[in-house]
Amino acid sequence: MALTNPYQSYQQNAVNTASPGELTLMLYNGCLKFINLARIGIEDRNIELKNTNLLKAQNIVQELMVTLNMDLAVSQQFMSMYDYINRRLIDANIKNDLDAIKEVEGYLIEFRDTWKQVIQINRQKQYTGTGRV
Repeated sequence: MALTNPYQSYQQNAVNTASPGELTLMLYNGCLKFINLARIGIEDRNIELKNTNLLKAQNIVQELMVTLNMDLAVSQQFMSMYDYINRRLIDANIKNDLDAIKEVEGYLIEFRDTWKQVIQINRQKQYTGTGRV
């Protein structure tokens, strides 16, 4: 029987037990992590680090796009934003564009922070047993 890394086990358990909202929050955090690593890659002229992490960030944005419920008007707006973010990540990769990375990071931080607030409000509603906060 192989020994497992406790941190990897913890991460796997966190993903397996997370609500859909928490999974979305994890995607935003992961995307921001990869964008930061890509920035370091550009600053250090490490093309492999930059490329690998920008591709990971793009994959996360594409996953966010796939999970949208397109029956909702807000989802259509998010699709446009995610598409724009994805194109800016491609620009950042092709042109080593730190401004594109900074722009995308700003959007993703705003989305992440808003999503975190939504999760907190929903938890408060669940625990108080009311529809109001």
